[in-house]
Amino acid sequence: MVEVSVNDGKLMLHVCGADKLWALKSTLEVPLAHVAGVRADAEIARGWFHGLRMPGTNLPGVITAGTFYQDGKRVFWDVHHPEKTIVIELHDEQYNELIVEVEDPLLAVSLVQSAIGNKRSS
Repeated sequence: MVEVSVNDGKLMLHVCGADKLWALKSTLEVPLAHVAGVRADAEIARGWFHGLRMPGTNLPGVITAGTFYQDGKRVFWDVHHPEKTIVIELHDEQYNELIVEVEDPLLAVSLVQSAIGNKRSS
């Protein structure tokens, strides 16, 4: 699971617990200006193939965590429960998308949308 926060014009994603080991990351920081969009999307995480794992963990139906390459995109995953998945689309970053599990997808999407809306209006 990932905790999402906004601080100093940056979107912060903190990988929790043992997922740090599975994903090989503990924190991701992205300038809000590089966030193209965010949405809750359980369906994206329901499939069994999420791309080529480099490096990371993929046990279909259990966990997808780490860096994956699919359809020409570099994607960071950390998902156990598809119904709690959000997708954060990025530009000008090392990742094209961040697909992560959060405690409350609607709240996380609202937080990010509000932050990028405020950043764009500044």
